[in-house]
Amino acid sequence: MTTSGNLGPVVNRRAFLTATAVGFGSLTLAACSTPSTTTTSTPASGVDLNAILAAEARRPHTGRTVTGALAPQLTDIDLGGPTVRSFAFGNSIPAPVIRANIGDDLAITVDNKMPDSTSLHWHGISLRNDMDGAAPASPDIGAGESFTYRFSVPHSGTYWAHPHVGLQTDYGLYVPVIVDDSNESLAYDAEWIVVLDDWTDGVGPSPQEVLDDLGQGGMGSMDHGSMPGMNMPGMGGSGSSSTQSSEQPGSGMMSGGAGSSELLGGDAGDVDYPFYLINGRVPTAPTSFDAKPGQRIRIRIINAGADTAFRVALAGHRMTVTHTDGFPVAPTEVDALLIGMSERYDVIVTAQDGVFPFVAAAEGKEGQNTQARALLRTGAGTVPAPDSRPTELGGRVGTVDTFVATGEVMLPQGPPDVNLTADLGGDMMSYRWTINGRTFDQMQPLTIQQGQRARLTFTNMSMMWHPMHLHGHTFQVIRPDGSPGPRKDTVIVLPMQRIAVDLVADNPGDWMLHCHNGYHQEAGMMTRLDYRN
Repeated sequence: MTTSGNLGPVVNRRAFLTATAVGFGSLTLAACSTPSTTTTSTPASGVDLNAILAAEARRPHTGRTVTGALAPQLTDIDLGGPTVRSFAFGNSIPAPVIRANIGDDLAITVDNKMPDSTSLHWHGISLRNDMDGAAPASPDIGAGESFTYRFSVPHSGTYWAHPHVGLQTDYGLYVPVIVDDSNESLAYDAEWIVVLDDWTDGVGPSPQEVLDDLGQGGMGSMDHGSMPGMNMPGMGGSGSSSTQSSEQPGSGMMSGGAGSSELLGGDAGDVDYPFYLINGRVPTAPTSFDAKPGQRIRIRIINAGADTAFRVALAGHRMTVTHTDGFPVAPTEVDALLIGMSERYDVIVTAQDGVFPFVAAAEGKEGQNTQARALLRTGAGTVPAPDSRPTELGGRVGTVDTFVATGEVMLPQGPPDVNLTADLGGDMMSYRWTINGRTFDQMQPLTIQQGQRARLTFTNMSMMWHPMHLHGHTFQVIRPDGSPGPRKDTVIVLPMQRIAVDLVADNPGDWMLHCHNGYHQEAGMMTRLDYRN
């Protein structure tokens, strides 16, 4: 890769694809300048297809189409020593990156070779509703069937795609999606895509067995569910800190089987995993990224896990955070980052000389193997032991409250047109997780009208933390003092805390709103945000 003065990197797209696809399986990608016929699906009841098409027409369009094919299937996957038989796209994980420019169309065909229905949700992308990859807005793909997702990509950033059917989120079915902006001013010399995951299938209980055990009160069966009448710190304002935890909600109670974390407000999760992976590899057989000393490296970090927040750090380096969930923030230097399930962070590091582990520690998790790692190689040096922990993990940890969106991506400020409420509840003994007191099969959708500005307030009445994700939109996180924070599509809501986000209703359809803990979602913590006239 070469650079030109202060204008930032001159990106060799072929080199980028080659570098980032190492160990990423097999995916066919091609680009063409003549768009093919748009594929549509039948929208959900009550959704205006004309409104969906009108919103799609307002998005930027370059006339260029990026095509590709994915085949979810049962296959043998080498995790770097352990070999498991599980589901993936191809025979390695993650699938190779899908890359496009702002305004390009994606036309990705999914050929379902699994015995069950599947889908492909385009996480974080503000796309047309009937291509979202989540039923009922877009239909699931039956066993032996295929479907082509076709839509334009309106914003640059780091995204990813994964199924939205049952517990398929806890297999190897995920693919990074990068949307470039040719006008971006951020200067860097190399790019490293890092995908984090927690893994059980084939080496421990299957995801369904995990859920069955959780439903029987196992794997962290001590009750850290809702506690009626408990004092809720920080609930006086419009949006309280999502990271304040000076008062531990779980104090005086036995923690669950997955350990505890001050950063997460108590219990760290529901599942202790046999392995934690970076780019599909266990820490004893890490992938490596080669660079030169002094180069500025952009690291795009994606948490594809189902039940694990990771605290990440690069030994010997501080990280400058530049983006979260695809949108720029005021550059902020940290030693480590807390990344919940489905969140993404972009950071810049200036490479030192040697061999340095990039470590993702499973935040608060217990067990013998509680971290994943990869290696940054810029010169000669001894490879640290697989269980070595960078001192940076104990330094300044960046969380959602640390960052503020840059001015050009701030959403409009001012009083909202409508206030929406999502009360989060549940308990570990029954393993029933709810939004506004209802599981998904009984849900009453939140409703909004085209053009409205809404304040959505999450109130967590449970003793577990929840990474809450809204499809088809991004929102502005509101900081504890009422000022705007980062622009995101997923936000961590800590136990017994409240956090508010602002959004603009500019993408008509029926959109899922759910916890991105795969087991909480499957056990009911999902509802919809529906556009209605």
